[in-house]
Amino acid sequence: MKEGDQPAPRLRRIEVVANPLSGGVTADVREKVEAIVAEAGVHARVETPECAELNNCIRAALDRDPDLLVIIAGDGTARCAAEMAGMDGPLVAPLPGGTMNMLPRALYGERDWPTALKDTLEHGRIRTVSGGEVGGHSFYVGALLGSPALWAMAREAVRERRFHLAFRRARRAARRAFSGRLRFSIENQPLQKAEALQIMCPLVSRALDNDEPLLEAVALDPAGAAQAFRLGIRTLTGQWRQDPAVQVYRCKHAHAWASGMIPASIDGEPIRLPRHVEIRYLPEAFRALAPPPPEPSQTPGPMG
Repeated sequence: MKEGDQPAPRLRRIEVVANPLSGGVTADVREKVEAIVAEAGVHARVETPECAELNNCIRAALDRDPDLLVIIAGDGTARCAAEMAGMDGPLVAPLPGGTMNMLPRALYGERDWPTALKDTLEHGRIRTVSGGEVGGHSFYVGALLGSPALWAMAREAVRERRFHLAFRRARRAARRAFSGRLRFSIENQPLQKAEALQIMCPLVSRALDNDEPLLEAVALDPAGAAQAFRLGIRTLTGQWRQDPAVQVYRCKHAHAWASGMIPASIDGEPIRLPRHVEIRYLPEAFRALAPPPPEPSQTPGPMG
């Protein structure tokens, strides 16, 4: 996120897309949104589509050329809306409507979505958000590549209440741990190996300034369960960068390889990537509308 944030322009057309089935959204989301925007003296069109229609609804909202697109849904929908809007589209306010809320928390702190919407309409400023791209998929918080990302797939099955699938995925994640290391190259340097590679954007990295045109790349390579446990403890205490199983780099460009498809998590959402992917820094990804940034709470650790 770049310095020099600008005051918000006058908002004439606001589109709101909300998923009432997301973990942080109740069925009365439409009524709550309409009350907040009315108090702010503006009008908004509010859509509450079924999950399967969310992306189509976002595209239709963008086609109506609003001044602001508000998203109240999970991480995947927030990332998708930011990617669809890009730098040429309207301002985007991805509010916390899911369970993890990685992008919303980076922009709005610990506010719930009604508070974030109210504060944004009253005190919002335009922020140009940088990001990254891996295998053609944009991300704005971070990406995790390698076998630890399989745990994110197990978590997703739990969120969908598909517990048998969650158990199978968790068993597979445990079996894959330490069995297939990822190969990577930072800025075309010689190949290295690690259990996983995490890429963090300036929006969340405590090692990068908001306007620093780089990504933070973190190679995680515990030699076994004992070192993985130690790394986990240091993650909880915010000391994970000092762990000997961690190597930290700054880069604009990287590559990653694996023997098969690469399990990954981008902005908290599980995905599978091809055997070879390119990772690159996006200096200007989309324009967000949010209140002045909150004070950092704690140093983030490896993503799961």
